[in-house]
Amino acid sequence: MEENMEEGQTQKGCSECCLKCLSGIPYASLIATILLYAGVALFCGCGHEALSGTNTILQTYFEVVRSPTDALDVFIMIDILKYVIYGVASAFFVYGILLMVEGFFTTGAIRDLYGDFKITTCGRCVSAWFIMLTYIFLLAWLGITAFTSLPVFMYFTIWNTCQNITVNNHPNLCFDLRQFGIVSVSEEKKLCPTSTTSDNFAKLCESNELDLTFHLFVCALAGAGAAVIAMVHYLMVLSANWAYVKDACRMQKYEDIKSKEEQELHDIHSTRSKERLNAYT
Repeated sequence: MEENMEEGQTQKGCSECCLKCLSGIPYASLIATILLYAGVALFCGCGHEALSGTNTILQTYFEVVRSPTDALDVFIMIDILKYVIYGVASAFFVYGILLMVEGFFTTGAIRDLYGDFKITTCGRCVSAWFIMLTYIFLLAWLGITAFTSLPVFMYFTIWNTCQNITVNNHPNLCFDLRQFGIVSVSEEKKLCPTSTTSDNFAKLCESNELDLTFHLFVCALAGAGAAVIAMVHYLMVLSANWAYVKDACRMQKYEDIKSKEEQELHDIHSTRSKERLNAYT
């Protein structure tokens, strides 16, 4: 009988511990972090492969040659964008961890107001700093989303041109890289169905690289959009946490003042009782 009671108390203690741990998880920050990691992974992975596919298409079908000098050309721009993708992936991996840690500390501060973790002015300043930083990153991701839509539009134009030529047989439609600013105006890198490069034109329209690169850029655009939604979610979470911490800090000050006043009243009452007792004796 005693063993059953001890086992029941042990199970009850474990369940209470598990419930306490689960109640301390910042689920809103966790959802935003998962969405951020998914968006950044989709943007960086698909964007990197799409840039590699663009490099292959330019060299294979448009016969664009890398500049032998250190002049800034489209291939150097592609390499720079790849390094930017590496930096974005590592930076937002660390930033997601920091926001999750801030969410755990804020949740602990709200739930355990008088526990081991105390709400301080430094904590509120850190929350305000994260709000400002997240807002800046939101604007940055909006710019990245707008920039990613440009190659999507370019590849959609090329894909639509291939479809029109295949279905409607328009011989006057051509691919001219000068329209997209990829090459300088003096260079003529054009693919037309009736020119000497008609074989490259047909191969490009039938190639898997065109479809794959187009869909990879679309996925990268979707990833950037998911990162924007994650930043908005983080802003809502951080603003709510900051408001809760501020209210909890005011409540803590109120409880401290109230406790101090009650202690003073108790001391005054004790002093008067002693004076009355002394006067009676």
